[in-house]
Amino acid sequence: MTGLRERRRLKAMRDIQERALDLFDERGFDAVTIEEIAAAAEVSPSSVYRYFGTKEGILVADEFDTMSPEALNDFLDPRDPVGSLLRAIRAYEAAPSAEAPQAGRSPWRRVRYFFAEPSVRMAVCATLDRAGRRIAPLLAASGEMTGTQARVLANALAFGYFAALEQWYLDGGDRPIADYVEEGMRPLRSVWSAPPPAARDA
Repeated sequence: MTGLRERRRLKAMRDIQERALDLFDERGFDAVTIEEIAAAAEVSPSSVYRYFGTKEGILVADEFDTMSPEALNDFLDPRDPVGSLLRAIRAYEAAPSAEAPQAGRSPWRRVRYFFAEPSVRMAVCATLDRAGRRIAPLLAASGEMTGTQARVLANALAFGYFAALEQWYLDGGDRPIADYVEEGMRPLRSVWSAPPPAARDA
């Protein structure tokens, strides 16, 4: 169960993200400063920097990036990591706070900056790289693949999700994100249903 302090931290982060999005939508990403975001969210600039690090970080931060090793173990089934990802996406999209993309709220409202702003896209890629590095040891620990295979597949999961998300964005966000991830990851799912290759790490 999430503690009170953690719930407050997550609420503060969400509030800052929403106020930042209000300003970005109104004036453009480049025209807004951290200080203006802090004022709109009624927090100090140092709080924004502490939570997010950069302006780009406000848009790309999510709960996975700060998930504890224990929570990550609970989240990811190394025998079916694609299924784990799909379950998380479907739960997010079904949550009462997830409004329709075209209503101007998340996820559309935030995700479009991933692809419209080059610096935000770079920040997303850095986040995905960190995710791949966190996932790889869990895949390797299953004993069904080498360290190299685990690293490659972890990055295929992370960046494959991003590619599916971009297609969702390009298509206008009318269908659920999970549909795109499920379709795009279908070839990757066969990796976990096939017998493990007899290979040795170099």
